[in-house]
Amino acid sequence: MKNIKNKSWYSLTVSICIGVVLFVLLMKISSVLNIIGTFLGFFSTVFFGAVIAYIVNPLAMFLRRKVFGKLKNEKTKAALGNACAFVLLIFILVWIGVLVVPQLVDSIKIFARNFNGYMDKLQRTLTAIGVSNSTLDLTSFINNSNDLLNTVKVYASKNMNTIMATTADVGSGVAQAFIALLLSIYFLAEKDKLKAGGARFLKALCKDQYEKVEYIIKESDKILNCYIVYNLIDAMVVGIVNAIFMTILGMPYTGLVSVLVAVFNIIPTFGPAIGAVIGGFLLLLVEPWYAVAFLIFTAVLQTLDGYVIKPKLFGDSLGVSGLWILIGIVAGGKMFGVVGILLAIPMVAILDMIYHKYLLPFLEDKDEEEIENTGE
Repeated sequence: MKNIKNKSWYSLTVSICIGVVLFVLLMKISSVLNIIGTFLGFFSTVFFGAVIAYIVNPLAMFLRRKVFGKLKNEKTKAALGNACAFVLLIFILVWIGVLVVPQLVDSIKIFARNFNGYMDKLQRTLTAIGVSNSTLDLTSFINNSNDLLNTVKVYASKNMNTIMATTADVGSGVAQAFIALLLSIYFLAEKDKLKAGGARFLKALCKDQYEKVEYIIKESDKILNCYIVYNLIDAMVVGIVNAIFMTILGMPYTGLVSVLVAVFNIIPTFGPAIGAVIGGFLLLLVEPWYAVAFLIFTAVLQTLDGYVIKPKLFGDSLGVSGLWILIGIVAGGKMFGVVGILLAIPMVAILDMIYHKYLLPFLEDKDEEEIENTGE
């Protein structure tokens, strides 16, 4: 085998084979991606469990250090930290289910019940500001809304099997989510063993480059943790402040709009604007001045969030140019949809870290070597 590798034609043959394989893969890229997606789909619950464990891990580590730090037994500290972290997670989910979901359901019911009145009020408001009925007439839409509801009822009665199948799928999804939650508990409990096994594998795989790879993984982990945790905290703060403001002014749909504002605030750059538009439209249907007050408050809140709250939370840990972040968001959305948009900022930060830590010094050292060789 060694003699064959030393032959002049060996490297050329290997290169040609690799090129042919890559060409075939690129020509059949959609089929390859579908096969990979199907294969990974078999492990979607496992991946979901790993993601839950990764998100819960910072809270577990915080409890392990701050609350149970005085305990001497490391296994006991880890077990108590993990248990308390999952209890808090379940408590938050139950709280959302008990308090927020009923408010959302009630808001949707009220909105559907008063829809025609909202449309009529909106038409009068548009007329008052100079938009004539000939330009935008909502009367036909109001008259057809009952027909639309009746159509929905008829469709539901005729497609009960489809509805039942969809309900079964939802139930299956809930069951999968519960299994993923159980898996995340096991992942977190076995975290130290998994890390040790992963480190051993990396040492065997990377050998001399292990320290560099380890540094990249640790820094990437810090960036991701910082982004996920602080982004969730920021969304909660914005949602709570918005709910307090709407409650003070006696605005309707407080729960619905505040949840929408908090959820869309997680999406970078475009998310807050989308949440503001949806919330403003819902309030415009009820009372125009509600919408104006809400939009003004949202603009002020997002300004404070962008220049005060987020800098305090994130600090300089994700110090990346705004231009690169915007490019990353656009590219991530094109390639991976919503997930790409959500993870664009930490991915850009990781690439920026690799570029400044390794790639740029490597290129600079290479240039210096070339200059030295030329001088000689």
